[in-house]
Amino acid sequence: MKLSKSKFISGLTCPKILWLDNNKKEYKEDLMNEVILDYGKEVGSLARGLLGEFILVEFDKNLNNMINTTNELLKEENIIVCEASFNYNDNFCSIDILKKEKDEYYIYEVKSSGTLKDIFINDVSYQYYVLTKLGYNVKQANLVTLNLNYVRDEELDINKLFKINDVTESVIEKQQFIEENITRINKVCNEENEPDIGISLHCFKPYPCPYFKYCSRNLPKDNIFTLPGNLKFSINKKVDLYKKGIITYDDVSNQELDNNTKMVLDYELNDKPDYIDKEHIKEFIDTLTYPLYYLDFETFHSPIPRYPHTKVYQQVPFQYSLHFMETKNGDLKHREFLGDGITDPRRLLAEHLVYDIKQNCMVMAYNMEFEKGVIKSLADTYPDLHDKLMNIYDHCVDLIVPFKNKYYYSKRMEGSYSIKYVLPALFPNEPKLDYHNLKQVHNGEEAQDSYLLLKKKKFIPRLILRHNMLKYCGLDTYAMVMIHKKLEELIK
Repeated sequence: MKLSKSKFISGLTCPKILWLDNNKKEYKEDLMNEVILDYGKEVGSLARGLLGEFILVEFDKNLNNMINTTNELLKEENIIVCEASFNYNDNFCSIDILKKEKDEYYIYEVKSSGTLKDIFINDVSYQYYVLTKLGYNVKQANLVTLNLNYVRDEELDINKLFKINDVTESVIEKQQFIEENITRINKVCNEENEPDIGISLHCFKPYPCPYFKYCSRNLPKDNIFTLPGNLKFSINKKVDLYKKGIITYDDVSNQELDNNTKMVLDYELNDKPDYIDKEHIKEFIDTLTYPLYYLDFETFHSPIPRYPHTKVYQQVPFQYSLHFMETKNGDLKHREFLGDGITDPRRLLAEHLVYDIKQNCMVMAYNMEFEKGVIKSLADTYPDLHDKLMNIYDHCVDLIVPFKNKYYYSKRMEGSYSIKYVLPALFPNEPKLDYHNLKQVHNGEEAQDSYLLLKKKKFIPRLILRHNMLKYCGLDTYAMVMIHKKLEELIK
């Protein structure tokens, strides 16, 4: 079969992926995210200007056209070519940036990450293998990564945004490894029968496998890999237990466990009534004062700092919902903010926030460290609003406490204290409180993706998407109101 560098990396992780691609692709899950793909393209496009003027080899489904174009361009003595394309013995690669100086070649592979990873080294090593086998004199192999310490000024400086890492020595050391694995991958992919490769760490690292559901189809529903996410079981530990034959929840319950895990598994395995610690719930409720605000932010993070004074992958708030009551039995009111998806939303959001929330009033969030982090970042960015924002920060209280501390626990929570599990556990038959009944936006990731896609939408679809984004964020804070009320009912 023909190998590209992406196929090689997949096959290096698990060659069964490529066999399934060829023979059972109908079982493949689509794990790709449009926004993440856009990020990768944006980073790659921006990095092309790092070394100066360049010529881009446009993508062509007929790879031979890209290879022929590359060959023509490389007749120049000194040139920078992006997406330079080569094939050696059915091993194809396109190089993000290739610099030629006389008879010497320099590879630059661009990654939208701030760290060097072994999988990235393998990627560059494959490219080095192809070029050197074709007889090119590769002087240097580099990984271009993001500088996590870079803080953008008014204008983006790509020379500060990117770091060029010389990995030539590591790449040369891997050449035998690359050649051996090309042979291994091709051998497995050409087998008539499905490869006998079982579940292991490669199913999850370095990337989630799109065939995991297929490969785990014969496991019981309640298996080691479906354990609730907030239990202290790393994926490494889960794989280790699986290999020891500890597969079902029942198997896991016989291990030495902490009290929290024991409780969750006990509820999973047995039909137990909800656990309610009225004394501790009352202690929590008694700390609440009015006026009381319920606050939730939505944020996005981008590999490229989009606005002044932001860093790589910094959380940038673009939306909030705010429900509030002036008195304990007063009317429930609502305020909200949503950026336009084009301009920096932070200043306007911060101004609205300090206007909407009175000073010295209690502000409730769910998992408040996130909200406090957003507020602190805004306070540091806008000195004139600092004191008012920090007043909000200092008056935050966390609604997650009764659930994280197991003052209330239900089997329906499936071991999680996320609001997405707590809400349906407390209100199992309330359509208005069901995130599944929302349109377009059902969780924070979809809210982030929607915001980043807003500017691509035409007028009417943009209005509809904004409406659904507001509905989603509004439910987050309305959910807090209802959870608070339910806790009060539980202690009566």
